[in-house]
Amino acid sequence: MLDGKRVAVVIPAYNEEKLLPETLAGIPGFVDRIYVVDDRSKDATVERVRAVADPRLQLIEHEQNQGVGAAIVTGYKQALADGIGVTAVMAADNQMDPEDLEHLCAPVARGELDYAKANRLFTGQAWELIPRSRYLGNAVLSLLTKIASGYWHVADSQSGFTAVSLEYLELLDLDRIYKRYGFPNDMLVHLNVWNARVRDIPSRPIYGVGERSGIRLRKVVPAISWLLFRGFFWRMREKYVIRDFHPLVFFYMFGFLMSVLGLGLGIAEVVLRIMGNTVSVGTVVLVALLLIFGSQFTLFAMWFDMESNKDLR
Repeated sequence: MLDGKRVAVVIPAYNEEKLLPETLAGIPGFVDRIYVVDDRSKDATVERVRAVADPRLQLIEHEQNQGVGAAIVTGYKQALADGIGVTAVMAADNQMDPEDLEHLCAPVARGELDYAKANRLFTGQAWELIPRSRYLGNAVLSLLTKIASGYWHVADSQSGFTAVSLEYLELLDLDRIYKRYGFPNDMLVHLNVWNARVRDIPSRPIYGVGERSGIRLRKVVPAISWLLFRGFFWRMREKYVIRDFHPLVFFYMFGFLMSVLGLGLGIAEVVLRIMGNTVSVGTVVLVALLLIFGSQFTLFAMWFDMESNKDLR
């Protein structure tokens, strides 16, 4: 218990027989409940959990594999049913430092934040410890997540080490959040619609402890990018059209429209020039104006979005 609030930890697990016992052993004493959600593992993960003699521990088994996000949602729903004040999420592969758990949960328990998220990039160790491909993939997805979610002050979007308040678990439509590796990204999009206060908490990255990554960047990055593209437009509609109208919608609309027209017309003119046709000065000027105005409208829309969300930290 922290600051009078009960604390639970959700641990989604899939084929984690090797490192899950060590992860469970490191969970600090202030945690009241531990929900291990087995996502239909093919190894001895379930047996390893059952062998742990911890009265706080509850094993929840999926009948079929649904994805890491679905496992987290299952744990969230159990925390809701138990009325847990603060619910954290930790990976089962021992890559999240349990000593950081109190720093993550305490501001949520005190009511200072609605959602706290670990950020491994604050420390200078990140570039040295995190594999280069994953670091760069994380950087790209973090930028896209800033745009899609409206939380411009939040980075390290792929970190799943988080803590959320009971109030916001009750507000969110958990069944609508993406069920696989893009869950943390989509969670931020949904939280922003409800104006949740979100902040990064520094966390030490842990690698080289025998973990095996199931992430395939060639598949995950395009899939999450498309998820964020759709999430961006969903957030615009829900937050700035349906719930409370904001003119930034027009800025984004004109910005995208002019940019697309400018690019399309510019490419067409380049092709015509390559084919030996002449290009008029007026057409070149039109392309330049469309691209300039398109970029300006888009940047103004982003600035409006940042100003609208500056208090959500």
